[in-house]
Amino acid sequence: MEGILDLLNSDLGKTIINGVSGSTNTDQSKTSSVLTMALPVLMKAMERNAATPDGAEGLMGALNKKHDGSILDNLGDLFGGGVDDAVKTDGSKILSHVLGHRQQGVQQVIGQKAGLDAGSVANILEVAAPILMGVLGKQARQNNVRSQNDLGSLLGGMLGGNDARNQQSFLEQVLDADGDGSVVDDVAGMLLNSGNKKGGLGGLLGGLFGK
Repeated sequence: MEGILDLLNSDLGKTIINGVSGSTNTDQSKTSSVLTMALPVLMKAMERNAATPDGAEGLMGALNKKHDGSILDNLGDLFGGGVDDAVKTDGSKILSHVLGHRQQGVQQVIGQKAGLDAGSVANILEVAAPILMGVLGKQARQNNVRSQNDLGSLLGGMLGGNDARNQQSFLEQVLDADGDGSVVDDVAGMLLNSGNKKGGLGGLLGGLFGK
């Protein structure tokens, strides 16, 4: 399975970047940088959470009941009239649940590299988080994910599995960062320069949408 960054190079990814940029009044290139760094971090955090039975059950429930992928079929409506406050509220809840006490540090680290304040990063991620959950929901359905092991395999595959150990260690560092930016250059450089590679984090999401 390929993983999540190729999404941003696909037509769907461009629609997402343009839509998120417009709905948050944020420069398009900075929005792209934030999403390139943040999507794998969010995925890694979900993988961590899903390693426990309760965490896996909660994520499975969210994917089955609410985030089934249908949001991806209506992105024109989602972005066309401005993103609904309910979507942003949902995104805020997702970020809080997935990142927990690490949320502020993650947003600060990503913001420092992207040239944005943590609040602007939060605005971007509030819109992007429900879309990411929709991607996961779509993949869960396509891969008939029914158990904690299935879910762990799905998340690990989208993060590159064993072929991306070094990259995943960087993601761990971002999740555990205190906001001082000490690891962000290595993390961002690795991610932003890996878009054309297959496998690992450079392959994140290709093949999910016919790419």
